[in-house]
Amino acid sequence: KSEETGRIDNFRKAAGIMEGKHEGKRYNDTDVFKVLEGVAYSLTLHPDSELERYADSIIAIIGAAQEEDGYLMTGRSIDPDNPAEGLGKERWIHLSGSHELYNSGHLYEAAVAYYEATGKRKLLDIAIRNADLLVDTFGPDRRHDVPGHQVIEMGLVKLYRVTAKEEYLRLAEFFLDQRGRPHDSEPYPENTIFALYNDRRHVQDHKPVKEQSEAWGHAVRATYMYAGMADVAAMTGDKEYGEAIDRIWENVVGKKLYITGGVGSRAETEAFGADYELPNAEAYNETCAAIGNVFWNHRMFLANGNARYIDVLELTMYNGLVSGVSLGGDLFFYPNPLEAYGDYRRSPWFEVSCCPGNIVRFLPSVPGYIYAKKEGDLYVNLYIQSELNTRLGGKNMVMRQETDYPWSGDIRLTVDPGKKREFSIFLRIPGWVYNKPVPSDLYYFDDPGDAAWELYVNGAAHEGIIVNGYIEVEREWKKGDLIQLKLPMDIHRVKAHDSVEADRDRLAIMRGPIVWCVEEVDNRTGVFNLRLSGDDNLLFARSEDMEYPTGIISGLVENEQGEKVDFKAVPYAYWANREAGEMAVWLKETKKTK
Repeated sequence: KSEETGRIDNFRKAAGIMEGKHEGKRYNDTDVFKVLEGVAYSLTLHPDSELERYADSIIAIIGAAQEEDGYLMTGRSIDPDNPAEGLGKERWIHLSGSHELYNSGHLYEAAVAYYEATGKRKLLDIAIRNADLLVDTFGPDRRHDVPGHQVIEMGLVKLYRVTAKEEYLRLAEFFLDQRGRPHDSEPYPENTIFALYNDRRHVQDHKPVKEQSEAWGHAVRATYMYAGMADVAAMTGDKEYGEAIDRIWENVVGKKLYITGGVGSRAETEAFGADYELPNAEAYNETCAAIGNVFWNHRMFLANGNARYIDVLELTMYNGLVSGVSLGGDLFFYPNPLEAYGDYRRSPWFEVSCCPGNIVRFLPSVPGYIYAKKEGDLYVNLYIQSELNTRLGGKNMVMRQETDYPWSGDIRLTVDPGKKREFSIFLRIPGWVYNKPVPSDLYYFDDPGDAAWELYVNGAAHEGIIVNGYIEVEREWKKGDLIQLKLPMDIHRVKAHDSVEADRDRLAIMRGPIVWCVEEVDNRTGVFNLRLSGDDNLLFARSEDMEYPTGIISGLVENEQGEKVDFKAVPYAYWANREAGEMAVWLKETKKTK
């Protein structure tokens, strides 16, 4: 698609390889960078010499397109006197919306990923030249400005970790600290479509980041910035960043998070709304914002070691994120509403196609979220069939995870520590086991269970105290030691905080981390004609005759007329893969009779 839509041709034109005008948006370069980052992660999982050669050829074109001093923005390089709309007549003049630094951030992330996957430096060297230009351009005694669309902060920290160049970390810190302060760039003329970028709340530039306490503005920009703040806090030890994102996280998880893990309720500005402003049909929930939410929560976990951040990560990943791509892998959602009336279909591409590229880079990176290490101990965060080969405490170890989670709660972990040695394995006990669909009072189970999970080591029951959401198994490990974890997979009805007006007197369904929805194709009496209650006998079962053999939830429920009708629900992430039709996550509640 990047070839078909002229995105790669823009680099050829900037390099002088072909003639023509710049095609598309000023930020279209990032779609190519994100796909290259996805290629890098894919190559680590599935080496592919043909794919690698093709990626190398694209990287060579990108290098040829880079200007002599390191600047890389095809929309300006192709025609410096008439640059792509929104860039401005000079470099950096409209940073609130030009996306020049946004492009650089995605370049750095792709460069580091490709270098780590292949050992090849060409894209990394391109990124370093660009970053060196920025170091010479921005800073306390240089240009005072910030990107209107964040991501460069994460990119600079990744570049710092690979190169050990302190100035990259300091530049990331500068871009954060400069927010909410005077800038050198100019606002857009108010009579243009770009004037929205002058709204400093929209781009999280309304006050210094360390003073912010509420998620506001464009949700992708925001979550990328919070992830960048976590990165800088981790690298510098500055606790004020951590305190700020703690406050903001509490605001999001307590008042601005959808049950699917989606964020950003306002369609007109792709932005966070007010507290408890969580409409369903109008929900925006951009796929990129879900990915940003995963980035942010993963970094919060790495900083704090608390499973509640992985709870949010998992909820988002299995629901509001992966709903952004079809089961065929070639059709995408930009927004992810919780209610539809037959007017939603995934598309193969968009004019603004950030979401497909983000899916392409995220999905092959999932292995990096399953496990974590700290001081010789191992954390198991996600229950995903996998084999871990790593060094723990300076020694090689292998662990095989066998599971059908999230459809089953049975997990088997077989340990091979190399030689007998003592260390701890920390297993996450998800919050939903303890009737907490999210780590706040925003949602709760109307029919709580008894949290009957079980843990065995070599067949013997293991007991312990859960600390920060983890149960510790400490012992001298030997080859073949077996951990068995059994998590309860009850079907629960979910209710929302009463302040969420859109969900009042409504119920949603969860089983494990999966949020379910009803579609018209399975419920011909009409999705919005159905009513749920705590008395309905709902059952989960595999269904090989459906397109979704992972399972369905079915039973008898009432309709508006009080009649019992057949009911079928599928995972929210799978909706709109068949025919277009009605869909809902939250159904009206049939009040229980006393």
